[in-house]
Amino acid sequence: MKYTLVKHRKKAFLCLVLILIFIFFFFLPKVFSVHYVSSQEESLFQLLTKTGSEKKVFVPSYISTPEPVKGIYMTSWTASSQDLRGALVKLVEDTELNTVVIDIKDYSGKIVFSLSDNPTLRSFGSEEVRVKDLMEFIETLHKKNIYVIGRLAVFQDEYFVKYRPNLAVKNKTSGAVWKDRKGISWIDPGSREYWDYIILLAKEGHRIGFDEINFDYIRFPSDGNMQDISYPFSSSTPKHLVMKNFFEYLHDGLKDSGLKISADLFGMTTTAQDDMGIGQLFEDALPYFDYVMPMVYPSHYPPTFQGFKDPEAHPYEVVRFALQGGVERANKMDGIIASTTPNTAPLKLRSADKIRPWLQDFGLKMTYGSTEVRAQIRATNEAGLTSWILWSPSNKYTKSALGVN
Repeated sequence: MKYTLVKHRKKAFLCLVLILIFIFFFFLPKVFSVHYVSSQEESLFQLLTKTGSEKKVFVPSYISTPEPVKGIYMTSWTASSQDLRGALVKLVEDTELNTVVIDIKDYSGKIVFSLSDNPTLRSFGSEEVRVKDLMEFIETLHKKNIYVIGRLAVFQDEYFVKYRPNLAVKNKTSGAVWKDRKGISWIDPGSREYWDYIILLAKEGHRIGFDEINFDYIRFPSDGNMQDISYPFSSSTPKHLVMKNFFEYLHDGLKDSGLKISADLFGMTTTAQDDMGIGQLFEDALPYFDYVMPMVYPSHYPPTFQGFKDPEAHPYEVVRFALQGGVERANKMDGIIASTTPNTAPLKLRSADKIRPWLQDFGLKMTYGSTEVRAQIRATNEAGLTSWILWSPSNKYTKSALGVN
């Protein structure tokens, strides 16, 4: 009898143990799963929950280039202010405007948005996050069907000169870094190492959402002590050939990216017969960019240009003459020009359709208002062009000069 009782107790105990084991392995891990993983599994779990499954992948919603483009320029400082940029966005929404140009890198050489996802670019140290929500801002503009262009000042780059002084334009006599009359230093336009940096930056601008990249200061310096200047990489090559090589290199480096690119040119490139000492020839730029943007600001033409004592006082005449010259020169290249961005619709029939001028909405010696701005737009249209972008360094624009939606 005693033996039987002991036997039953052992069986009961064994059943209890089996039940506990079953509960331990099959139920508790489901309730307290975080606590029942190895140290390696725990690290993986934390990685997935903190950086994997919860991390959103940003995919920009690019929009097509409007026809025509009608835009305004915005500094990175304006873009960093909700109030300032909000006022300009409202201006676009309320008028015929459809495009905004925002600085990516200005003369300072600082890249104005976060490079946290691009360690290669970040390693140069040129990041200065002025616009913390630039990707989100671009996305907001796209939702309003606003075309967004990133402006990139190229060879005028104070930061990179300090970072790599061996690539800089130098004083001929002392070998020190040369500065223009504003005290700004320049990279030698012949530095191919710097060309690669610009291509990396353009691609990064496209990755965060810019529909187009606009290249400014793609030239040699023009102001300052030009008698005491030397170029470590360009001294033995004609300036216009250096620039043409850069245009081609830029085109080839970006042609498979799907990115539209545009080039800012001196206004007088449409009428001058030489490179004016800065390396820019109108015909050299036209084949390699989707758009060329001559800065035909009347205030920037020299006294006596076309017989005008003060060209700034004749906005219609100056812009009409300048753009008519560009159209005539571009038309001679019809059949030569191909689109710089493959896998897109064929370029329009006329090479002149690549011309998209910068017009001025500011004054130097006189005040520019609705009359002067409208005169430039009328001159652009009468030259056979439809697109234009207004430049105002203060980012203040004449609303009364613009048509309504």
